[in-house]
Amino acid sequence: MKKADIIERVADRAGLSRAAAEAAVNALLAAIGESLARGEVVRISGFGRFSVRTRPAHTGRNPGTGESIPVACAKTPLFKAGKQLKDAVN
Repeated sequence: MKKADIIERVADRAGLSRAAAEAAVNALLAAIGESLARGEVVRISGFGRFSVRTRPAHTGRNPGTGESIPVACAKTPLFKAGKQLKDAVN
C-alpha cells in the first residue's frame, strides 16, 4: 500500500475530499516526524508506539576488502505495534 492508497481510504471512510484527506495524512505524518526529531515518543492507542533509538558507535567491516571501518553513533526511528494491531494482523 502506498501513501496515495492511504489517502484514498481516508477520504472514503471520513467522507472527505481527496485534497482534504491528503492534507490530513500529510499533517499527521509531519507531526509524527517532528515529534520524533525532538526525541519524543508518539503513542497511538490501539495502533502502536513510535520512538527514537540510539545505535552506539561501533566498528564495521568492509565486505570487499575486510578492512575495519568506524561507524558513528546514529539515531533511528523505531515502531512497536500495539496489541490491537498485532491481533488484527494475526
